[in-house]
Amino acid sequence: MTFSQFSSRLRRLSNYLFACFLGSILTFNPIHGLSAQASPIDNSGAPPAAKIPAPSSSFVTAAVNRVGPAVVRIDTERTISRRVDPFFDDPLFRDFFGDRLVPQVPQQERLRGQGSGFIIDKSGILLTNAHVVDNADKVTVILKDGRTFPGKVRGVDEVTDLAVVKIAESKDLPIAPLGDSDTVQVGDWAIAVGNPLGLDNTVTLGIVSTLKRSSAAVGIPDKRLDFIQTDAAINPGNSGGPLVNERGEVIGINTAIRAGAMGIGFAIPIDKAKTISAQLVKGQKVAHPYLGVQMISLTPELAAENNSDPNSPLQVPEIEGVLVVQVLPKSPAAEAGFRRGDVIVQIDGRSVTTAEQLQNLVENSQLGSVLKIEVQRGDRTSTLSVRPGEMKEVS
Repeated sequence: MTFSQFSSRLRRLSNYLFACFLGSILTFNPIHGLSAQASPIDNSGAPPAAKIPAPSSSFVTAAVNRVGPAVVRIDTERTISRRVDPFFDDPLFRDFFGDRLVPQVPQQERLRGQGSGFIIDKSGILLTNAHVVDNADKVTVILKDGRTFPGKVRGVDEVTDLAVVKIAESKDLPIAPLGDSDTVQVGDWAIAVGNPLGLDNTVTLGIVSTLKRSSAAVGIPDKRLDFIQTDAAINPGNSGGPLVNERGEVIGINTAIRAGAMGIGFAIPIDKAKTISAQLVKGQKVAHPYLGVQMISLTPELAAENNSDPNSPLQVPEIEGVLVVQVLPKSPAAEAGFRRGDVIVQIDGRSVTTAEQLQNLVENSQLGSVLKIEVQRGDRTSTLSVRPGEMKEVS
């Protein structure tokens, strides 16, 4: 290849490279220019960005604000006596040893307790649990706003665990609105307000777990109640405080927690408390009719299982009803002729299938009235007439 040919090719290569370089500049400059033009944004004329509104108060806040001021703390004091072992009080012991070996135990001791309650009337009437003020010598009521009043127990009904306490009347006493527990349904909101574990003004939230949970099923057979069950946390000190619905109305009185249970609490329906408290305010005793039998609900399957056991103490009819397990001596049932193994199937013509149903029918009967109770005894049916007695007569 001659020198002239080499020079010619070199010029063509140079021209090609220059053309590529020029093309790249023409290609990228417009993009760069558009990018530069899009960068600055003039917001001087734009309206300010709208602020996100703060969330409104929840229904729990509204409910607690409505009922909370009427919820009180109840401090109690009571005196208990301690007995010294009679051995140490023996004169011979004291003559021989003197007083040096006699234990210096105080004969009396002051015990302090705490619970909750809520005011229901401007006259200073408040509700709480009977076990909160049980045998209290001194009752002190502390309002949420810090005011303190001496309290006087007007009435106690241990069977329903209800008590009425009176404080001084004041025009500006906050009042808790009372709801209707008969309209409560499973799944409704439940708000527990009180002073658990000494922590004043505490609120917990849950739902109504079930209704008409009998006191026997809860494990307190000496009471006569059908509880509202809730998973709202109820702890010691909550007793006597209100269980509230989403509108801030009292639907129950927090009263018990089941030992060993997690997240299960119980409240007395407020409709029951309304009836009982009206009598307690007047200083009246609440009558609770009773028959004097220990009983369990019976089904054909349970009866068949019992009868198939060769060690069973008795054979029972394989029917549905209420099995009498024991008859208390000198009770109305004993006087009417009830026997262990009887199966109650009717009361005044109404079929009875569970112990809870029988207890409610007796509770709602009148003292002095006569109940016609049909029982199955072996293969015979009998009708027994029984006049319910008053439960206070039972030890």
